Amino acid sequence: MNKLGRVMDEAIKRNSNEPEFLQAVKEVLESLEPVAEKYPEYIEAGIFDRIIEPERQIIFRVPWVNDQGKVIVNRGFRVQFNSAIGPYKGGLRFHPSVNVGIIKFLGFEQIFKNSLTGLPLGGGKGGSDFDPKGKSDGEVMRFCQSFMFELSRHIGENTDIPAGDIGVGGREIGYMFGMYKKMRNEFTGVLTGKGLNFGGSLARTEATGYGLCYFMDEAMTSIKGKSFKDSTVVISGSGNVAIYATQKAQELGGKVVALSDSTGYIYDEDGIKLETVRQIKEVERKRISEYVKYHKNAQYIEGCSGIWSIKCDIALPCATQNELDEKAAKILVENGCFAVGEGANMPSTPEAVEIFLENDVVFGPGKAANAGGVATSGLEMSQNSMRYSWTFEEVDAKLKQIMIDIYKNASTAASEFGFDNNLVIGANIAGFMKVAQAMKAQGVAY
Repeated sequence: MNKLGRVMDEAIKRNSNEPEFLQAVKEVLESLEPVAEKYPEYIEAGIFDRIIEPERQIIFRVPWVNDQGKVIVNRGFRVQFNSAIGPYKGGLRFHPSVNVGIIKFLGFEQIFKNSLTGLPLGGGKGGSDFDPKGKSDGEVMRFCQSFMFELSRHIGENTDIPAGDIGVGGREIGYMFGMYKKMRNEFTGVLTGKGLNFGGSLARTEATGYGLCYFMDEAMTSIKGKSFKDSTVVISGSGNVAIYATQKAQELGGKVVALSDSTGYIYDEDGIKLETVRQIKEVERKRISEYVKYHKNAQYIEGCSGIWSIKCDIALPCATQNELDEKAAKILVENGCFAVGEGANMPSTPEAVEIFLENDVVFGPGKAANAGGVATSGLEMSQNSMRYSWTFEEVDAKLKQIMIDIYKNASTAASEFGFDNNLVIGANIAGFMKVAQAMKAQGVAY
């Protein structure tokens, strides 16, 4: 970095114990060097300094009582990063790995992701180090109610609208929404990802996985003249994003042969049977290893990293940050993989991304490729405001067009600055420009 080197140095000085956040900031600032050269007024206005510093960071305790009557104390977080173009919007993650650095990295990415959707949404993120796995419904409910008791002070339909993320699905959103409604005595669209009978949107559950495939299909067709049709696909993860990415990839003519969870991965040469995965993960809430009990020709392998050694045309990492490293990227390229789309937030390490770009792999960065979830959350907010619901087909059509537009905007921005087909740089620039213009127009208050 040249003009923005000082900004990065200051970020390192202030956030030295937050590696994921610094990784995200470094990638964005490196992409924005040509913007700093072309628009020095953004340096003078301190836009780059301000955009990497959250407007507000909230940390709070979450006490709750387990089924044995023992008091447990978890930690809750909400980072309200940037509201220049709209109210804060971003998910809540319940996972033992959650800390303020993780939430800051996710919130920072959310600024650009939300900007790319074209909807008036600012960036934020939140969560807790609570682990819902193995907990009873009663325990999850008591935790969610305690969590919302404090979070409710800081959110609102025109201020901050959380959604779900890892560990936060329809069950958790329902419990939190019920608590918010009781405390505030109002029925508003303060959370997205709600149940269909209390303000949720059709296609919201499918949106991130579907949107990933819509984005990648457009990118692959435009850049290489290829598509999912007759392609072999490997997808990491087996949660919401992975399941619906599998469904849409199969609908578009691809053969998905592998899925994973935190313990290992399954390989089914004949193609993943999605109904089995959904039964195991969504109904029984068990490990992906159960799959081989139903399909004897499939294999289960302990450990997650080996999934990228499976020969494929398209790889969709949909599990967690930094799951796909340089070694895995080299294996994918050697095996003929021509496209990688990030369904998770920053699942590829910087070294892996470099390998993909150097080898002309169509690479869809998470802030663009997995923006379908927040885009449909924005559509849910619109429906809540209108007291109206669109059909599944209407929402899906709007989602598809948003993802196509995100690709086109990222591609156009990349080309404008001399980086044809580099969607990492293109997405960062396209997302940044809209927010930067709003920040400059609103003065130093933002």
